[in-house]
Amino acid sequence: MHVHEIESYILSVLPKLGVNKLRELARLVYEICKREHCTPKNVLVPAKNLTFESAKKTLLARRYPVNFKTAEKSRFYLPKLDLDETLKADLTPRPFYPKTVYIETSAKDSELAARVRDAFPKAEFKETDGKTQVGSPNFSRRTETLLVHNEKYDFLKPCPCSCSAVGCGYNLINLGFGCRFECEYCFLQQYQNLHAVLLPANVDDFLEKIDGAKFNKGPFDRPRIGSGEFTDSLVFDDLTRYSQKIVPFFRARPHLQCEFKTKSVNIGGLLEAGGTENVVASWSVNSSRITNEAEHFTPNLTERLAAACETAKAGYRIGFHFDPVVIYDGYQQDYARTVQEMADTLPHDKIAWISVGTLRFSRELKKVAESRFPDNFMLDGEFLLDFDGKMRYGDGQRLEAYRFLVPLLQNNFPKAYVYLCMEDPCVVRSL
Repeated sequence: MHVHEIESYILSVLPKLGVNKLRELARLVYEICKREHCTPKNVLVPAKNLTFESAKKTLLARRYPVNFKTAEKSRFYLPKLDLDETLKADLTPRPFYPKTVYIETSAKDSELAARVRDAFPKAEFKETDGKTQVGSPNFSRRTETLLVHNEKYDFLKPCPCSCSAVGCGYNLINLGFGCRFECEYCFLQQYQNLHAVLLPANVDDFLEKIDGAKFNKGPFDRPRIGSGEFTDSLVFDDLTRYSQKIVPFFRARPHLQCEFKTKSVNIGGLLEAGGTENVVASWSVNSSRITNEAEHFTPNLTERLAAACETAKAGYRIGFHFDPVVIYDGYQQDYARTVQEMADTLPHDKIAWISVGTLRFSRELKKVAESRFPDNFMLDGEFLLDFDGKMRYGDGQRLEAYRFLVPLLQNNFPKAYVYLCMEDPCVVRSL
């Protein structure tokens, strides 16, 4: 369904529309057609007294049946419809094997550089001073380029929670930038401006910053420090072997706790390092529909849970993140099945925490994701501009999801700490 076809049809029904009004109606007609699998003729029907105002009201009510009557009209975000077919993601399965590897001069003699040379002998290797622009202009081709560098600035920071959201006291070490998975909701596809995989060679410098740092514990018994903001914590660990240094470091500091956040089953490094109670390996989990249809190239739920069990047996605690929870017809039954599989599979006494957060994203991501994944169904939900400027489900829909899922998790895993992630304080208080 091309943009010009939608606009041409709208103008045949309402020929005197200006640019901005046409933009809003085109956006609404497109989203309704996509969700209902119909054509513009089934959505905007010619009528004798049809006006822009009456058409927009009718379309908004059809597009947002749950929130139309209660949400402020300024919360309905109707950006210009600008589908770019050149951005469509390539979902052909393939191993991670960069075509070009850049190694920063300061990192050329590092252990990581040596492992990269051994792992990718057919790649083209180039030395860089760190100032040369690398990577592809297309986000979908980011894994074709690898940059091994020494991080100089961004070592340790508090979690950049959404403005005014309930904080979790999380602390981040950014051990990498870029991921080989293709999750349709991933913020990196809009946020990452250097389309390459970046891996720092100086992990010791990251760890050095931890000693003596001041941390906010948040709701936890001790400061929680984790990687996984700009990459998956374990997806490249067989190459980087960061775990071999991180685990012993935290084992010697029981007053701190570390978290590896992942969707991968790349746990060999953790098993080799040997478990410790204050290191948590945590998995992002979801309904099978989301895992199978929107988290491309990732292991399925059963595989993730098997990796979690093996990690727990090695002496680690484990954690889980239902984030993002996606609301769709039948989602509660699907998520209940996920919880049941977890309950039947996992060692309950090893679970440290479980977070829950509904799907949210920036306004910019909406346009990028619909071009990269034109067949997605996650954007069919009723997303409104919310308290932090992000797109979220309405308060009522989020509360319904939390009131279903949080008690279900608490009942099945009474020893685990269950909490909401990046949520409005008003919603948290309403639970």
